Amino acid sequence: MTGLAGAMAVSAGRGVVGTVLTTGAVAAGQLSIGWSNDLIDRQRDEAAGRSDKPFAAAEVTERQGRTATAWAVVCCVALSAACGAAAATVHLVAVAAGWAYNVRLKSTVWSWAPYALAFALLPAFVTLALPGRPWPAANVLGAGALLGVAAHFANVLPDVVADRAAGIRGLPQRLGPRAAAAAAVLAAAAAALLLAPGWPVLAVIAPPVVATLCAPRGRLPFLAVILASALALGVLLLDGGLTAA
Repeated sequence: MTGLAGAMAVSAGRGVVGTVLTTGAVAAGQLSIGWSNDLIDRQRDEAAGRSDKPFAAAEVTERQGRTATAWAVVCCVALSAACGAAAATVHLVAVAAGWAYNVRLKSTVWSWAPYALAFALLPAFVTLALPGRPWPAANVLGAGALLGVAAHFANVLPDVVADRAAGIRGLPQRLGPRAAAAAAVLAAAAAALLLAPGWPVLAVIAPPVVATLCAPRGRLPFLAVILASALALGVLLLDGGLTAA
C-alpha cells in the first residue's frame, strides 16, 4: 500500500515534498497496524510456534513493540497533518480501520470492511492534499474498495484452514477456501472493469478468472488477483484520472 500511495501521489502531481509526505505517512500507518497486530496476536502466535513472528520468536520484547508502535502512530499523525486537515482526516480514518480489524473485526463477518474502507480512502488521501481538495472520482473510490476486499481475501487464502482451527472466523474463513478464492478474483476483476470498462480489459482478465472459478486451487487464485489488480492500478496510474473530470 505504501508504494501504491507514492505512485498515486506522483501521478496526481503532488511534487517531491508531497510525495515524500504521503509515502511516509502511509508507511508509518502501515507499520503501526502491522506491529499492533503482532502484539495483539502474540499469545496465539506463540502457541502456534510462529517463528516468523518477531514477538513469538522472542526477537523483540513486548515493551519494544509497544514503543515502536507508539512512535509509528506519532509519525503517522504528524506526516498526515502535514498534508492538510482534510487529507489527514481521511488517512487517519483509514489507519483506524486497520486497527479496528486487528482489535475486533478480524474474527467477524465484517473482516472485509476495514480493507474496503482503507483502500477506498487511499486515493482520497492523495487528492484531498491537492489545491481545491477534490475528492476522487466515484469509480476510483469503488475500485479502491473492491481492491481492498480482493487484497483481504487473497491475503487470508493461504491460512484459511489454519485460521479456522485457531478460531479466527472472518468472512473468508467462514466461506472456506473455494468461495474465498472466487470472491477475491471476482472483486479484483470488478475493480479493473470499473476503472476501464470494455472488451480489451475483459479479454485480458476473463481467462484467469474463469480458470480460477473452475479450479480455485494452488497459487492460481492469488496470481489471478495480482493480474486483475495490476491491470486496474496500471489503468488508474497511467490515466492519471484520480479525480472526477
